[in-house]
Amino acid sequence: MLETDLAEKFAAYAEAHLPGARNARVDSIHRIHGGASRQTYSIDLAFEDATGPKVKGLILRRDPPDSLIDTERRVEFAAIQSAYGQRDLPVPEALFLETDPSALGAPFFVMGRIESGEPLNPFRIDTVEPHRAAIGEQFFRHLGSIAALPVEGSALAAETETPAADQCWRRELAYWANEIRENALAPQPVAEAAIRHLERNPPPPAQRLSIVHGDYRTGNYLQDGEGTMTAILDWEMAHIGDPYEDLAWATDLLWCGNDEERAAGLLPWPEAIAVWQKASGCTFDPVAFEWWSLFAHVKALGIWVTSEKAFAKGDNDDPILAWSGWFTHSAHELMLAMRLGPKYGAGA
Repeated sequence: MLETDLAEKFAAYAEAHLPGARNARVDSIHRIHGGASRQTYSIDLAFEDATGPKVKGLILRRDPPDSLIDTERRVEFAAIQSAYGQRDLPVPEALFLETDPSALGAPFFVMGRIESGEPLNPFRIDTVEPHRAAIGEQFFRHLGSIAALPVEGSALAAETETPAADQCWRRELAYWANEIRENALAPQPVAEAAIRHLERNPPPPAQRLSIVHGDYRTGNYLQDGEGTMTAILDWEMAHIGDPYEDLAWATDLLWCGNDEERAAGLLPWPEAIAVWQKASGCTFDPVAFEWWSLFAHVKALGIWVTSEKAFAKGDNDDPILAWSGWFTHSAHELMLAMRLGPKYGAGA
């Protein structure tokens, strides 16, 4: 669908769904590239209501033909609803969810646009200076706040399964092992070795069941260049599970600018963990963290082999999928091999 056609159809949809809106039109629309799980557009919508003319900044997230991961828009929408207005989390307002493809050619949802901030490139974290410590404190505080959100009665709990505390690891490992086995275009011996190791050495049960963002990392938040995180984005992998999954993913070396001394490339590890513990109410357990940290590499490989397959089959020609299937896959496979070597040498 061309953007002019999309703009006209979106204006008609918005006018029908915004209470009291009339004479709606799209003043500007442009595609935001960088992710491949949804087609994302920034839209300026002009309309009139009983109080006069208005312009509203919106974000449209529309399903693509194929993506890095198979996600359910209802779950992402519910996760944003669950976090919006909670514990000072900078989360946009969830506005419309549409599962009928006839309106815009594919299912979609719409949320409010946060007007300030740019994403931080995980491969150039040093550009956040001199605000690295301030962003780091917010990064880990917000991550802990997500873990502390109430699960029972949340919009997300109504849309997804709540596992037992001792089954979070098993469910996630089974899911991502299946993604690797179903989608890999070549044998994955390192991934299989990691899966076997993780199955044989399960982590402790979750200290609490939490809302798990699923992709909380540098690159998936906005910051204003003056030391403030302004938005937490990309909730499409959200689920209910063990908060260590988010902590391990957020601090994976790939997202840290190769900085092993600072968690997420932002704060010294003791400071980062202290901030996370205080906000989440969890007690840091190095055994649990080690398991989930290894799992994060496996989860990443599941995403990368899926992206490679989608690009190779021609289902999605976004070059980020080809890059993910090559560079990031190789990076995570090497990380796993280096960490597994001593463990298998010890007979683990």
